Amino acid sequence: MKHIAALQDVVTPWSDGLEPSDAELDAIEAEMPLVLAEVELLDALIVLLDRPASEFDGRRIRRAHHRVLSARRDAANRAAGTQVSGDAA
Repeated sequence: MKHIAALQDVVTPWSDGLEPSDAELDAIEAEMPLVLAEVELLDALIVLLDRPASEFDGRRIRRAHHRVLSARRDAANRAAGTQVSGDAA
């Protein structure tokens, strides 16, 4: 039986630069509330693909949409350098 082996070097050599930096991990963590809020909104909308919306579904979608807007506001404020906490009305 013959063994088949690659004759060339690996296309992308392994290096330490493939791991995300601390700054990139911090940026991902800062965006996580927005990502989670958007996932929650998508989950609420996916439920409605095969059935009509009830009053409960409408409230769930409105709450999820509000969370997305709040998370976007907080992310924009952090990006602008102004720290605003939570759901201050």
